[in-house]
Amino acid sequence: MTRSTPQTDHASNMVIYIALAGNILVAISKFIAAAITGSSAMLSEGVHSVVDCTNEILLLYGVHRSRNRPDKDHPIGYGREVYFWSFVVGLLILTFGAGVSVYEGIIHIREPHPIESPHVTYIVLALAFLFEGFSWLFTLRKFRGNRPYSELFRMIVHSKDPPTFIVLLEDSAALLGLLIAFAGVYLSVALDNPALDGVASILIGLTLALTALLVARETKGLLIGEAAGADIRDSIVTLAESTAGVARVNGLITVQTAPQQITVAMSLEFADELRVPELEAIVIALESKIRKAHPEVATLFIKPQSHEQYERHKPEDDPGYIEP
Repeated sequence: MTRSTPQTDHASNMVIYIALAGNILVAISKFIAAAITGSSAMLSEGVHSVVDCTNEILLLYGVHRSRNRPDKDHPIGYGREVYFWSFVVGLLILTFGAGVSVYEGIIHIREPHPIESPHVTYIVLALAFLFEGFSWLFTLRKFRGNRPYSELFRMIVHSKDPPTFIVLLEDSAALLGLLIAFAGVYLSVALDNPALDGVASILIGLTLALTALLVARETKGLLIGEAAGADIRDSIVTLAESTAGVARVNGLITVQTAPQQITVAMSLEFADELRVPELEAIVIALESKIRKAHPEVATLFIKPQSHEQYERHKPEDDPGYIEP
């Protein structure tokens, strides 16, 4: 069974480690600034960074668990562990990050307190923006590669690697949150209206809530069993159809079981004149071709079946199957 490549694991872990280190430094500085200034927005930002740190630890745990070898209870492996913990991360962002920020904002609006030493807040926000910006740029380069920025959202929607795009979304929300916090503190001081700091905290909470919903939406599909990308499916069909002895591809099902791990099931019609030893040799050769072209194919099932039998027994309206 093919496993995730060390290069892939290393790249994902490096993104998470850099984000974790940055968020630890940022969280400490934000809480110090919140204690000195009494800013609700800074306290919300501190909670935001703590939630981010917790999330990154959970993502590392999920990546680690997903590497476990298959056993009798989990014959296809533990790859979906990373999807489960990614979904948990989305829930944590929503409940603790967004919830605490909105709560603190409401409290500060109802009982506003003037911000003391705002220059401390500005310095901390500037440092935090540098730390978060470095992590964001590093993650963006790893995730985007050489593709244009115009395809970024589509890449997130179709990505099979939650740890990387979750860190990217977290860092994006963090940068936006820092700008909101700066605006809240500045306007609170400039207009002598400390309630605006609470408004900023609520806006930070709403930003986190939107981020959490996007994370949960994208990881849910992977958790319940999302198909491999269309390019991979088309490539597997082409490889099968170009193999001598294969008459046609009746149907194909793929399931993404980890960022770099796919389960494939195929129904193939073979030439009528083939004998069993010849059929076995063709299947072995086809498996080798597919795994060479797509090392992420960890589990491969090939079912010899006439097209008539396939049509008679296939599930109706099953989107996992392709029509010849």
